[in-house]
Amino acid sequence: MSVLTVPQLSLVVLVGASGSGKSTFAREHFGPYETLSSDMFRGLVGNDESDQSVTAAAFDALQYVAAKRLDAGLLTVVDATSVQPEARRKLVELARAHDVLPVAIVFDLPMSVSIARNAERYDRHIPDGVVKRQNDQLRRGLRHLGKEGFRTVHVLRSEEEVEAASVERTRLLTDRSDDHGPFDVIGDVHGCRSELESLLGRLGYEIVRDDRGRAIDARHPEGRRVVFLGDLVDRGPDVVGVLRLVMGMVASGHALAVPGNHEAKLVRALRGAKVTVSHGLAETLAQLAGEPEEFREQVASFCYDLVSHLVLDDGRLIVAHAGLKEQYHGRASGRVRAFALYGETTGETDEYGLPVRYPWAQEYRGRATVLYGHTPVPTVEWVNNTACLDTGCVFGGALSAMRYPEREVVQVPAEQVWYEPARPLTPAEPERDASVLALDDIQGKLIIETGLHGRVGIKEAQSAGGLETMSRWAVDPRRLVYLPPTMSPPNASEREGSLEHPDEAFDYFRSQGVTALICEEKHMGSRAVALITREPSRFGAPEGWRGIVHTRTGRPFFDDDAAFVSSLDRALEDAGVWAELKTDWVLLDGEILPWSLKAGDLIRDLYASVAAAGTTATSAASAALAAAAASGVDVAALEERMRGRQTNAAGFRDAYRRYVGVADEVRFAPFQVLAAGGETFETRDHGWHLSIADRLAEAAPELVMSTGRRRVDLDDAASVTSAVSWWEELTARGGEGMVVKPFANLTRTEKGLVQPGVKVRGREYLRIIYGPDYLEPANLARLRVRDTGHKRSLAAREYALGIEALHRFTAGEPLWRVHQAVFGVLALESDPIDPRL
Repeated sequence: MSVLTVPQLSLVVLVGASGSGKSTFAREHFGPYETLSSDMFRGLVGNDESDQSVTAAAFDALQYVAAKRLDAGLLTVVDATSVQPEARRKLVELARAHDVLPVAIVFDLPMSVSIARNAERYDRHIPDGVVKRQNDQLRRGLRHLGKEGFRTVHVLRSEEEVEAASVERTRLLTDRSDDHGPFDVIGDVHGCRSELESLLGRLGYEIVRDDRGRAIDARHPEGRRVVFLGDLVDRGPDVVGVLRLVMGMVASGHALAVPGNHEAKLVRALRGAKVTVSHGLAETLAQLAGEPEEFREQVASFCYDLVSHLVLDDGRLIVAHAGLKEQYHGRASGRVRAFALYGETTGETDEYGLPVRYPWAQEYRGRATVLYGHTPVPTVEWVNNTACLDTGCVFGGALSAMRYPEREVVQVPAEQVWYEPARPLTPAEPERDASVLALDDIQGKLIIETGLHGRVGIKEAQSAGGLETMSRWAVDPRRLVYLPPTMSPPNASEREGSLEHPDEAFDYFRSQGVTALICEEKHMGSRAVALITREPSRFGAPEGWRGIVHTRTGRPFFDDDAAFVSSLDRALEDAGVWAELKTDWVLLDGEILPWSLKAGDLIRDLYASVAAAGTTATSAASAALAAAAASGVDVAALEERMRGRQTNAAGFRDAYRRYVGVADEVRFAPFQVLAAGGETFETRDHGWHLSIADRLAEAAPELVMSTGRRRVDLDDAASVTSAVSWWEELTARGGEGMVVKPFANLTRTEKGLVQPGVKVRGREYLRIIYGPDYLEPANLARLRVRDTGHKRSLAAREYALGIEALHRFTAGEPLWRVHQAVFGVLALESDPIDPRL
């Protein structure tokens, strides 16, 4: 049995004389809609399949339909004689126009077989002379099919071969859509081996070395893999070391790679072709000259075998050296490879003599993420779901990686300028002083790029609201490096007498594919961010300044926080946190208790007055109704209703009173270490964060309090039941409730960014939010119709901006860049949304 391989997306041309068995073969091996028969199209346009006078029109219609199928990415089979070179040429051109591979299946059977079969046909008569002429044409052109452009040619020479043949549909080499990662996509290396090893180490890979200490592989303990975007060679100091490491990783399955234009040129040079030795190729050839011939041949084979681009993760990720337009994704042709290697130029040159490249990414609207390199850029930025990862390491910039699907950028700086660039990496004009802020950065409609959530849009009205708050009340921008996101409640509970319940929070995370959770006690305090430092100059502060505490809207928490900050500094020392983190500054997220410390006016002017009026009014009304009942008036229904309202008013009063504390008994409940030194910690699990908080509470119990928590496994019913019981106990004692979080902390799934936390508040606490009588059936039914979708979208965007601000700050980016991301959080807070959610 012979197996005829056919790419899943291709144009298959059946070539053979009339009666050679093409149509029967097509019916047996291809679907009824996949095969386009010339006979059928003659019937469609002329009402007679044997009418040769309509052949031209029939083939126009056939090629039109074939083009539409290829546009849609569908395998298409053309069942016609196709024995004439001109007929085949048009079909090859059709395949090339749609960037698919043309495949020929040739039925080179003895002429006698075709004549005998035609004699048995009842629907038409085909003269023997016609069959002989077709056979002669086939034989003359058979040996030229490869030169005509057919990528694969299968020839069947007997009835037995036709009968025994089977068709196997193969994936293109570019199709790795069943490979879901996770990946670490690395931009142009250009021989910078030391920086590559440093980047792999920062990404968590373990370098494998040979007995001479040379890096020959790198593996990740969590099974992540690298995708190299090409241009491994030329210009840099150790091209051989880079090739040895990358080839080893690819061979072991720890990496994938696509070719760059420099690899394509290197292959031609190694295979003896005449090439211009420029742009670093001379250095590469010199380095390879010192290696054995066997190694050079391995390099040539490795680079030659790399395919133009890769389609990964069910088509959600495309990697190509110079990027790839959507119409080329998963296609195969010379122009697809050329675009993937070189991009597209306008035909012009810039002032440095370099080609001006067409900005395809600005017009990209595809659903797949496209990661590429080729053209050095100062920073990695998202443009329409595409990102260039070539940050010019060999030119003194940085070597960059994009963690996928997390969409996080990880970089290491170049150790030096290894090769002087023809075009400067950064604009020639001097950049703004790093400490200078400009109104244009935060005014009007804004688009802020984040590594976590792509582009976040800020409306002009939101910018105006954020600017009002930031300019009037916020702390010094040099010390405001993070604002926490809002937090969404779960969908409304359908349980009788409940508006919120853990079940709906668990259902949300289950729908996102996250089953390992942690439930943290929600303290009855105010959200606060504490910055503690032993190097005040980093934050533009005078000697002796130790930090600041601000609210979630950036306002100073205390009129004088020196004592609080000093105490927290000592707690960090006594708990060993300073030593563990090896830093001179740390940023903590938490709650400051009591709530009345910041909400005193709100409690006094709103809650206390409402409670006093409610209890007084319902008590007076109850007394009047009691007197009426004593005189014989039937007011039983009114009395029962009033007793309920009196109970509700008392419940409201008791709920807010739990939040009133003594001002000089301030406590801090940290639950997350946001950043320290040059690191951020959003990828460390919540167990690590809470262990730091526990150590601080043990070191300074009079200042720091720990946070109660429960681990939850959604696949374990007992674990879920235990967590619900714990929440019920907390809220029954008057606690506010709990926050449900992914235990792993920052979490992305195929559905996108998962909420960092979902708050589930208790029945009595919600009286403060929705009013004393919110649990009345009519009120509860109305309140259940609430939209949490917008709140969750807002929380995700604010979370991404907060993490982006931390990344920019720890990376040492200019103040205006950090401030812009922080400002974005505050601006989004001005979005009109139900404040009770």
